Amino acid sequence: MFNRHLIKHHIILQDKINRMKQFFLLTILSTFFFAANAQIENPVQWSYTAKKISDKNYELHITATLDNKWHIYSQNAGDGPEPTVLSFDKNPLVKLDGKVQEKGKMEKEYDNNFKSELRFFSHTVDFVQKIKLKSTASTLVKGSISYMVCNDKKCLPPKEVPFTLKLSGK
Repeated sequence: MFNRHLIKHHIILQDKINRMKQFFLLTILSTFFFAANAQIENPVQWSYTAKKISDKNYELHITATLDNKWHIYSQNAGDGPEPTVLSFDKNPLVKLDGKVQEKGKMEKEYDNNFKSELRFFSHTVDFVQKIKLKSTASTLVKGSISYMVCNDKKCLPPKEVPFTLKLSGK
């Protein structure tokens, strides 16, 4: 009887120790996870789509969706902040048709820090590039977006994001 009681007590004690170990491990992992997330701010989510307009003509839509209170600068931002720049890799099957257009509600505001009127977008902006395919072969359009975002307290360093869009000439 005494041995059974001791074994039962030992099992209960081991169970408590295991739960404490699990809690301690979970606490440490949570701390690392939240610390890592706190250091990496990413207030912009990008999406990429290709809209076929006609036989060999497309509109490439590169859309930025921003977290609340953040804004991204226009391609013509003004003096000071880094403007948004879309670059397209050379592709012998693709011809760019005009310049990248910005679709969204552009805001203009004088900024005392930069001593300049700045142009930017909050919430969302759609960068649209028209292209023409030179053949009916499928191809990839690759490039990158360089941009800078700010809120009312700080600006994040400029960032560059690559993109790839698949196009079918047929």
